[in-house]
Order: sequence, then C-alpha cells, then structure tokens
Amino acid sequence: MIDLYYWTTPNGHKITMFLEEAGLPYRIVPVHIGRGDQFKPDFLRISPNNKMPAIVDHAPADGGEPLAVFESGAILLYLADKIHRFIPDDLRGRNIVLQWLFWQMGGLGPMAGQNHHFVQYAPEKIPYAMDRYVKETARLYAVLDKHLSDGREFIAGSEYSIADMASYPWVVLYEWQSQKIEDTPHVAAWFERIKQRPATERAYARAKEVSTAPVVDEESKKVLFGQSAATVRGAP
Repeated sequence: MIDLYYWTTPNGHKITMFLEEAGLPYRIVPVHIGRGDQFKPDFLRISPNNKMPAIVDHAPADGGEPLAVFESGAILLYLADKIHRFIPDDLRGRNIVLQWLFWQMGGLGPMAGQNHHFVQYAPEKIPYAMDRYVKETARLYAVLDKHLSDGREFIAGSEYSIADMASYPWVVLYEWQSQKIEDTPHVAAWFERIKQRPATERAYARAKEVSTAPVVDEESKKVLFGQSAATVRGAP
C-alpha cells in the first residue's frame, strides 16, 4: 500500500496518473494546501520542503521500513523503478525519459507556475512579468512540439512514460497560461492521446472526489504566497 499525500494540483495529478496506470494500491491523504495542511508536523516529517505531493511506500523493494519520498519527479522515478515500468531499462532509452522528466521539473512546471501566479493571482498586474512568463511558456510548448514533430507517439518514443505523466497536467492548464494549443499541433495531438487514456480519466476523477473547489481563493493566497525563510524556521 502507498499513502499519497495529495491535493488537486498539476504536481498532484502526476502521481495519481502513475498509480492509476500501474494499478498499485494506494490511499489518498488529502493535504489542503490552501488551508496550511502542508505545515503540519506530521507532514513535514515526510516532506521537509512543505510541498505536496509526497508518498510513503509501506512495501519498499528492500523489504525495510516504510519509505517516504517527496518531490513529484523523484516520486515518479521511484515508482517507475519500483515496478520496472514507464521508464526503459536500456541506457539510452532511460536517459531520454530522464532528460524530459528534468525538462518538466526545471522548465515547464516552474515557468508555467510563475505564469499562473503573475497572470491569474498576483495582486497587481505587472506587464513585464506577465509577458516574460507567457513567452517562456510558449517557448517551452514549442520545444516539446518540435520534439514531437518526428511522428513519435509519446515524449520518449512509442512507449508511454513518466516524462508524459510529468508534463501532461501542466499542459491541461494551457488556457490559463495564455496559450493556444492549436499553435503547437503536435503537442495538441499528444495531449489528446493522453487525455483519452482510461487511467488519466480515473486520475482526474479521483481529484473530484478530493475537492472541486478552486485550489487558490482569497483565503488561501496568504498561505500559498506568503511563505519565506521565516516560515521554515518557525515550523514545528
């Protein structure tokens, strides 16, 4: 059994997508990030960066004590290695998946996240910041579109992988990011292929079981956007 500490965000969806594809038994432990659940001592022992998702694997491969993993990319890699699926075993294939997983973790996710913040949530509209992150998001979509233009079905080739699971939930929000998905037709086709997978449908259905309210509302903005070094130092 895997405990998944989760809320309904792109990074949270990555892990439910994997678990539904893999058929692994799991239990969702809601972490309402808009109400500050991520700062509770029990959660910080699992995820010291006070971010979700995180998991606790009660049956790790080494047969030892339950193992906690935080950071969505690390979780995807851990789970793929655990079941030997969704990442190739061969050197070259594995490295393609890892490169694109890191591309999402270091590029698409952070840049789209800043796009969301300055376009959707910032208390004042800062044209430079909005333009900067909208354009960078568009550049990253173009990078993926060019990569997919050789006819490959998925990011790493013909096989669905954790690189796809990492990137898809961020592309779901393309309209929020001021992107026109038709401008990147290969991304659009890839997006539809993943959207139609039964496991993707099940993963997003699980999200509706946890919450149908907006992740960010006026009350939650202080919690989500008010963190600093002092927040970490003051945590239990």
